[in-house]
Amino acid sequence: MHSQGSAMPVSLQRLPREPADRFTQAFARFLRIEAASGTLLLLCVALALGLTNSPWSAAYLAFWDTPIGIRWGNAELSHTIKHWLNDGAMTLFFFVVALELKRETVLGELRDPRTTAFAMAAALGGMLVPALLFVVLDGSTTPRGWGIAMATDTAFVIGCLALLGSRIPRSLRLFLLSLAIFDDIGAILVIAIGYGGALHWDSLGYAAAGLIAVAGFGWMGVRAVAAYIAIGVFIWLSLSESGIHPTLTGVLLGFMTPARSWVSDNRLHAILGKVMAYPAGAHWSGDTQDRRDLQRAGIAAREAISPLERIELSLHPWVAFLVLPLFALANAGFPLALGEVDWRLTAAIVAGLSLGKPLGIVLFSFVAARLKLGIRPDGLSWPLIAGGATLAGIGFTMAILIAELALSPDRLGSAKLGILTASLLSAISGVSLLLWLTSARRGSSEDT
Repeated sequence: MHSQGSAMPVSLQRLPREPADRFTQAFARFLRIEAASGTLLLLCVALALGLTNSPWSAAYLAFWDTPIGIRWGNAELSHTIKHWLNDGAMTLFFFVVALELKRETVLGELRDPRTTAFAMAAALGGMLVPALLFVVLDGSTTPRGWGIAMATDTAFVIGCLALLGSRIPRSLRLFLLSLAIFDDIGAILVIAIGYGGALHWDSLGYAAAGLIAVAGFGWMGVRAVAAYIAIGVFIWLSLSESGIHPTLTGVLLGFMTPARSWVSDNRLHAILGKVMAYPAGAHWSGDTQDRRDLQRAGIAAREAISPLERIELSLHPWVAFLVLPLFALANAGFPLALGEVDWRLTAAIVAGLSLGKPLGIVLFSFVAARLKLGIRPDGLSWPLIAGGATLAGIGFTMAILIAELALSPDRLGSAKLGILTASLLSAISGVSLLLWLTSARRGSSEDT
């Protein structure tokens, strides 16, 4: 069997090529560029700001407030386009975030509990200190705004790191990615608990029943994706009526996704070997043993990759290049009327994100290391942590989402101005600091 396979032409050892491949392969290369998502997001922010301050502002804002829904008899489910994006599409974002976190903790760099504890401590400090600073500066006038200064925008942070290229050690990238993922999980918990409505226990019971059904399906070995999608929609609808923000659905289902493959490597090789043992010929049609073996090989090849990795690979491009840009278009714009700005609110957000965020990250991670609760990754110096923590003040996506939930419409513009100002300051100062640190380190290494 081995000699027969090795004698075959190389062209037969690949899948057939289609005309569309020349486009999809180029797009796949584009997706590999880490800065691409952040760049697109930045363009969408600029476009939203431009349109909301143009003669087309009224029509642009009215578009996002257009109601869309379905009606079945006397029952109706209708929300605005903006609401569907913020509560519905962003559920996919949190689902992917939960998948990334579970993959790292089960299969990746966070398998060591003390490495995980170090990143968790940094994320906790990066949430608590900015929130406390906001409360001190503006808590009396904006009591529900404390969550705005807590979140880090993963796409923009990774995009800034990509600009620095190989100057940045891999340990810093992994630390910031882990911190941002924990930060996002913390933000969705804050949204679900701090910015929900009155609890409805019957709807919570329905959501719990849906989660039990997901666990039961997994235990029985049900692998039909459509079944899980249907239950996921049911859970989302139940949570949306329960008083808890429905985007929590994404986090819960992400953590419940299996991280281990169903088909082992040995079983995969055995099944594929059986197919390879067949001689060449057109014998794959009809209800034959040959076709059944081929179908089994296709299932085995797919299930040799864990559901977590398979789903993450398929959803991540859609979230990065469709969901987040649409969110930016719907939420980032606001009229630039400086005379109507609540400067106290704006300043509190800027201070929380650009000052409180790095201070909390460095302080809590230092305490975790000194108390030996967590381990600082090899090759990651405290100055580099400080530079990365400065970048963590970029709080665009989650900060705007929390602002939309926490503030009245007349104060949203002031909050968004603070978020964009803090994000810009954090990006410039963080990149500049890391450039200086890495240049100084290279210079010292060359001198020695």
